[in-house]
Amino acid sequence: MVSMSRSYFDEIYRTDPDPWQFESSWYEQRKYALTMASLPGRRYRSAFEPGCSIGVLSSLLAQRCDQLLATDIVPDALNRARQRCRESTGVRVEARAIPEDWPTGPFDLVVLSEIAYYFDRPTLYQIMTRVLATSTSTATVVAVHWRGSTNYPLSGDEAHEIIGSQAELQSTVHHVEPDFLLDVWTRRPLGPGVKPKV
Repeated sequence: MVSMSRSYFDEIYRTDPDPWQFESSWYEQRKYALTMASLPGRRYRSAFEPGCSIGVLSSLLAQRCDQLLATDIVPDALNRARQRCRESTGVRVEARAIPEDWPTGPFDLVVLSEIAYYFDRPTLYQIMTRVLATSTSTATVVAVHWRGSTNYPLSGDEAHEIIGSQAELQSTVHHVEPDFLLDVWTRRPLGPGVKPKV
């Protein structure tokens, strides 16, 4: 499986505690606001946010979720996420790598924010298999990614194409801007003879 190495992220956070300016940039603030406004449910029972970084989006999700599992692989980022969410009841911040450390669920909200393009196609398909295996029959799946040029295995558009190709997902929000892509899907039952893509 090809993905960005753990050492790549460790080095980024070693040189800058907020390397993508999650706390300060207007791009991030606006993107978070649009993401939260696009969630169709007023409240969710159990949510999963892999790749939570320093927890800026996590702190917003916590306001809409009874339980939130936020994970990352970088200790420094996790420490900041724990500190940010320390007063939010129901939030767990854990060190987990995906897809190998995927939690059992069940989740009625899965948020893939700026993480899916770090994986190659086969691995992202594996991740989507886990998303569908651990989410409820009416779950919401959210993806939001930068659309600019990167050195990642996938572009943001390619990542969303793979996520949205799952037969169990029905598009409810498709928001496209030059800088980022925001998609929201809800689970739907498969019809007779329809098999999930793997």
